[in-house]
Amino acid sequence: MIDDILAIADKIDKVFAAFKINLIAGAIINLLIIIVLFKLTDIFTHKLKERFLKSGDSPLPVEHIIPLIGKVIKFLIAFILIASFLQSQGYSLTSLIAGFGITGLAVSFAAQQTIASMFGTIALLSDKVYKIGDYVKINDLEGTVEGISIRSTKIRNLENFIVTVPNDMVANSIISNVSEAKKRRIDVVFGVTYGTSDEKLKRAIELINETALENHEMYNEFNTFAHALDSSSINIRFIGYAKTKSYDTYVKIKSTFLLDVTSKFRAEGIDFAFPSQTVYIGKSDT
Repeated sequence: MIDDILAIADKIDKVFAAFKINLIAGAIINLLIIIVLFKLTDIFTHKLKERFLKSGDSPLPVEHIIPLIGKVIKFLIAFILIASFLQSQGYSLTSLIAGFGITGLAVSFAAQQTIASMFGTIALLSDKVYKIGDYVKINDLEGTVEGISIRSTKIRNLENFIVTVPNDMVANSIISNVSEAKKRRIDVVFGVTYGTSDEKLKRAIELINETALENHEMYNEFNTFAHALDSSSINIRFIGYAKTKSYDTYVKIKSTFLLDVTSKFRAEGIDFAFPSQTVYIGKSDT
């Protein structure tokens, strides 16, 4: 009797041992297949990218779109093979998914956000809104694009911080790509005192025009005119353009222009206005 029990136990142990070997072997085989297919996907996307870059006729930024396609293909490969392997081992995928319950619901919400970001990425890249290295303004955020991933865009702002913005949020925002500008607008107002004579007012406009023409980093397309009679100043407005799309260079050109105008105004005795108030005191009859 004891011998029979030991024999049965030995057979059961062999069955479990065989099952473990098959399970491990199947997992290893599936892993190797996934690695091979991933390598083939990399080769395919690399050749596809080279082909489009050489032709130069693609309306999309392939350097970003094709790696994104490669990631999607790899995800589908891994999902299909793992699902098939679990199914072959007797696991019911339907039961497993249904067993997640609330957790599955939470995952689905997270997936929705990820999918929304992916579609946002595709929309941004297909419209060629910006690329890495561009200087952009997105709502109140301003800075240089340093990275574009499947989920988000990394921007280095004016304080030199890296700000990560989800692409679905970016896709629904107003975006200004400053790097695409061929020139940058200089729009300034010079306020002179009300005591400035008519001759000096005309001379002030001439000096501003002369300064703009002397600055070779500015276009000769500009306008200078009497703009408004403010509460404490006569305002002269200048609208012109700097020959740059770089923000840093633009700031330097504008600064040089303002300093030159200020120097010429002082040399000609033209006074800048500042907020002031005149108080009249009447005499009493008593």
